[in-house]
Amino acid sequence: MIFDFMRKRRNSDAVYAVYRAIVAQSRRPQFYAEWGVPDTVTGRFDMISLHLALLFKRCARESDASREFSQEVFDLFFKDMDRSLREMGAGDLAVPKKVKTMSSIFFGLVDKVTRAIDANDADQLAEVLSRNILGGEGAAGALPMAHYVIDQHRRLSQQPVETILSGQIDFEGEPA
Repeated sequence: MIFDFMRKRRNSDAVYAVYRAIVAQSRRPQFYAEWGVPDTVTGRFDMISLHLALLFKRCARESDASREFSQEVFDLFFKDMDRSLREMGAGDLAVPKKVKTMSSIFFGLVDKVTRAIDANDADQLAEVLSRNILGGEGAAGALPMAHYVIDQHRRLSQQPVETILSGQIDFEGEPA
């Protein structure tokens, strides 16, 4: 529908709550101080993307409502990225190109992380994280981060999807 953008999303409070929880989890100091995620705009984008990948993986196997919810979180994420780019001074003509590049990076990361999780292969996941987030092969923080991602995947898998759709997502505990 052409005026779909004007329609109030029915899950907006829950979508914002889940997105805020993902952003908060992505800012945990251990990722940056101990595991070597660059404390940059790109590093923070990557960490939010990683946690969104976990949400999408959790919701993908459920109902149409959960997939719609994931789409709304995705839309909010890129709306936030657009706003952030503009606040950092990117011009109106540059923002769409940057967002397109970011979405390509995002989907590539989601695909690679999902494949490694599906294979239940911490070493494969560590390679993906090393190359795509930590900036190089054999990064020291890659394997601990891979175990963290697998653990969070298990935790999210145990959370009822209805709870997540209500705006409550629980990334339990400190990163291991």
